[in-house]
Amino acid sequence: MAEILEALTPRQRSLLQNWAGELQMVPGWGGNLPVAILERCWLRLRRVPIEQLALALPPDASADAPELVRYRTWIAAGEPAWSAQLRCWQEFGQPACQEAQRHFWNHQDRGNHGWTLDRYLAFLAEYRRWMEADGHKPIPLVVLARTGAPEPHRIEWCWPSPTPMRHTGS
Repeated sequence: MAEILEALTPRQRSLLQNWAGELQMVPGWGGNLPVAILERCWLRLRRVPIEQLALALPPDASADAPELVRYRTWIAAGEPAWSAQLRCWQEFGQPACQEAQRHFWNHQDRGNHGWTLDRYLAFLAEYRRWMEADGHKPIPLVVLARTGAPEPHRIEWCWPSPTPMRHTGS
């Protein structure tokens, strides 16, 4: 974790510190809050407003397609797989169900480094809790996994301080 900050250039550490300092002046939750994104392969650090994070780093919501959610609900209720699939086809149509499955498996094959809709929403909730709490506020640093690596994207919470920035990982 500390190696991430140490790997940044002095200019990037300064930018991150400045963004964290700006965050302390923000009165509460809002769409313009900064999220820092680090592309390790290129050692590129950029700032994205929270309202544009889903565009800059789209979460994988393929598992949340209504067809697949309904299918899993029927399976969880004890329905045999063939019957649950048939019911999905009747409710949504065979092409829609097959497209949802294809989309889901394509995302599984490509990998999304664990950046799912659930993880994205949990990140937003955690950021909001930090912003609504009293005291210093950390700036989130999303450290992107390397292409082709099985590791997930990491979120580091970087705290402002008069000395070099400290952080906690999640």
